Amino acid sequence: MTASTEAATTRGTAVQLTDLRRVYGGVSALDGLTLHLEPGELVCLLGPSGCGKTTALRCLAGLEDPDSGTIEVGGRDVTRIPTNKRDMGMVFQAYSLFPHMTARQNVEFGLELRGRDKASRRARAGEMLDLVGLQEHADKYAHQMSGGQQQRVALARALAIEPQVLLLDEPLSALDAKVRVQLRDEIRRIQLDVGTTTLFVTHDQEEALAVADRVGVMSTGRLEQLAAPAELYSAPVSPFVADFVGLTNRLRARVSDGRAHVLGGSVPLLPGSADGPEVVVLVRPEGVTVAPADGAGTGAGAATVVSASFLGGHGRVIARTGSDELVTIQVPNTDVTRYRPGDAVTLAPRGDAALAVTAG
Repeated sequence: MTASTEAATTRGTAVQLTDLRRVYGGVSALDGLTLHLEPGELVCLLGPSGCGKTTALRCLAGLEDPDSGTIEVGGRDVTRIPTNKRDMGMVFQAYSLFPHMTARQNVEFGLELRGRDKASRRARAGEMLDLVGLQEHADKYAHQMSGGQQQRVALARALAIEPQVLLLDEPLSALDAKVRVQLRDEIRRIQLDVGTTTLFVTHDQEEALAVADRVGVMSTGRLEQLAAPAELYSAPVSPFVADFVGLTNRLRARVSDGRAHVLGGSVPLLPGSADGPEVVVLVRPEGVTVAPADGAGTGAGAATVVSASFLGGHGRVIARTGSDELVTIQVPNTDVTRYRPGDAVTLAPRGDAALAVTAG
């Protein structure tokens, strides 16, 4: 757990999903999912469409019933308790604001349902709108606000009722890229500030890695790996995780003494790697170096540049080896102009630990 999460645990609530199963027409949306959220923690469920991440969130919310398994919030079994008795705050992809209400009235709505008096509703709504930076827009209607502003109002409304758990289901996918990044960072700031245990569902790996204390990668209803972002990226436990999170080169290699020999160098193998002698090793673009070759370039690391691209904060070179493997290499953006299609280059592994899978 990170230090920031520890600071929030006094306000958060633990969540435990145990062996959840849900089948639709013979297809397992959840296949024995077990997941624990620490008090005050933000966990992202990440995966492709149909992997079960939204089904897990909907089961936690009470919008769907699991076929089997249990859901506990704060040590209380809520598996068969109705949605309106679970004390959850929810924000979805669609902003779902009431169009005939102002921003303030939208935020007050849940409080009114809970019988709060007008003065306390208005005070709480003001606090929440201030928290999301929209106090000056309190009297605007949905059609008078941008998509990002509307989603901030939706977040303020979800938090106004002081829920035990905050559920975010693809909350940023309807926004343009720049607004998405800004609001992503705002959501994390606010979540740390209020300390609410949060489950965030997304298919966007950058989003998940940027905001989560831990990220759970799902595939076909199962949790493939649950880990801190840095661990998930640098030490994937399966080929699916390695391929889904970030770019990955798949390079043929030989194994000996616990190391994979590739591109004229060698790298240590991660736990769970396939035995050799012939394997495919999964290497990140930043785990490969590239340099202009002397002459035509020969040897295990010899390659020819296919393309070189400037990507803003960094550059990308794609090269083809003598064994016809395409290798993607991340380089400093200032180095992109050094490489042109057809140039002879030498590639080498940096030495970062990598996962090896069976060659096939």
